[in-house]
Amino acid sequence: MRADLRLRLRLSRSLTASLATAALTATALAVTAAPATAADPLVGIGRAVTDDAQRGLFQVTAWTDAPQARITRVSAKIRQGDTVLVDIPTLPVVPDPWDATVANLFRLPDTAKLKLVEDGGRIPALGTYAIDVTATDSLGNKQTRTDAGQLDFRLRPELTFAAGKPTYANRDVRPSGTLVGVQPGSGDRVPLAGESVSVTRLTPVRSDARQAVTDAAGRFVSEPYPMPSADIDAGSTFQALFTGDSATVHGTAEQHHQVFEWAPRKVAVTATADKKRALNGETVTISGRMTDPAAANAPVANHPVRVRIVGPYGADKPVTVLTRADGRFTARLVAAAGMYTGGWSVDSPDRYLSFQKIEGPLAIPLESRTDLTSIGFSADGRVTVSGTFRARYVAEPDFPTSQFVRLEQLVDGGWKAIAWASVNSAYYNDFTLSAASRGGYFRVRHLTTDAFAESSTGSFRLTRLDTRIVSLNAGPEPVAKGGYVTVTGGLQHYSDGNWRAYANAPVVLQFQPRGSTTWKQLATGRSNASGKVSLKAKATGDGTWRIRHYGDGRHFNTPASAGGDYVDVR
Repeated sequence: MRADLRLRLRLSRSLTASLATAALTATALAVTAAPATAADPLVGIGRAVTDDAQRGLFQVTAWTDAPQARITRVSAKIRQGDTVLVDIPTLPVVPDPWDATVANLFRLPDTAKLKLVEDGGRIPALGTYAIDVTATDSLGNKQTRTDAGQLDFRLRPELTFAAGKPTYANRDVRPSGTLVGVQPGSGDRVPLAGESVSVTRLTPVRSDARQAVTDAAGRFVSEPYPMPSADIDAGSTFQALFTGDSATVHGTAEQHHQVFEWAPRKVAVTATADKKRALNGETVTISGRMTDPAAANAPVANHPVRVRIVGPYGADKPVTVLTRADGRFTARLVAAAGMYTGGWSVDSPDRYLSFQKIEGPLAIPLESRTDLTSIGFSADGRVTVSGTFRARYVAEPDFPTSQFVRLEQLVDGGWKAIAWASVNSAYYNDFTLSAASRGGYFRVRHLTTDAFAESSTGSFRLTRLDTRIVSLNAGPEPVAKGGYVTVTGGLQHYSDGNWRAYANAPVVLQFQPRGSTTWKQLATGRSNASGKVSLKAKATGDGTWRIRHYGDGRHFNTPASAGGDYVDVR
């Protein structure tokens, strides 16, 4: 486009007044014109439509209702009033991509696009012009539609737009851009001066539209918009909008821009926590310091840092604190146990203050529960307990590592572990513990780990009375083979702090042949009212004889290691 056209645009109102009047007349005709005359109703012509992207082009539909006929030629004239400016003898058909037999759309080709006189064309000025169309079919039927459409030969508006980049020092943005008009035919872009562009902030909160007027180069700058840190996180979107409908410019141009860049101040932050494991409800203190590497690591005062403990999923509550004059900060947070817990972090709540996020380990054990399902205490002195271990408030939690429970007995005023078992799944959380013991107070306990806090069952007491055989004697000695050996002794139990006679209790007579380690049971009986026992059996060889009592629900077995009396058989 030549420079004299730009001059004409600035003087468009005075230079194109008569053209505008003609255009309005043409528009009225286009709206009210009939699609065809009564002379040849078999041929029809639709509206001629300007191509909005390239306004030097247009297209029109034409058809024939004559049997076995087709449109063979479509021509057009561009007219201003009674003056024909351009005579187009043929408009090529546009093939139907879906049906090659259908051909009723005709278009001025790109190679023949209309241009201004100054660009080598025949259109005298920007504006609107009437389009007359004539169509003929293969049987000679012909139709002419006057004012079949209006050629919109005006500039198409086009916008470029950006919202700017806020900084730490200046947290405003000034949306700006350029408005040009795309010239029909040549495609030249002409700055549009003195036009009003509407600028609106759409998100996060919609603002009223502000008007910015373009300068001689088509540039415009809006009033500033504050851009706080929260708006960057929420996403701030701006819109530039221009709508023109004059003798030289027609159409709407719209652009959007989101603020996604900003220039923060970069600082350095260090931080530590006062513990690596915190129980539910326990306070964790996280402290650190902020400095400026660009200023010889000078302290940065009165700036926010956000500190959080990673608590139950979605429920962690960060705390924002300000740095003191020496750049230091301290935050105290309460640990909350949950399924998704662990770790602490320090980051910047202000997008204009940038530093590397700091993270550290912090285990927050789940509250646990240890329950017993069965307790047993056998006569041979063995405690056996079964139970379950699980999280108290979280169903089916993760078990990152196996969890150990232990059976403890109260010994000399303190709890001593006597057996251990592991649980490694919320689905298979049963355990069984067993240990030798002569009775006392017991409990099952889980010690605190990074995954689960301490828990224990209530203490419980298991007791039995010790038993023994005293004054054991086997005779006669020696004894003839095949003769009988009589074994006597006294059965006692330890009750109320003393050994007392244990009356009417079952006993057995056992024999161990010389050279064997196996005891054979040869007879059974019961102690008398004084606890005395007398049992006899036939002698088959040399060996040792003994009497044993196998305990009941209140008594232990007599000791297996108590020995016996050896009898020689001759």
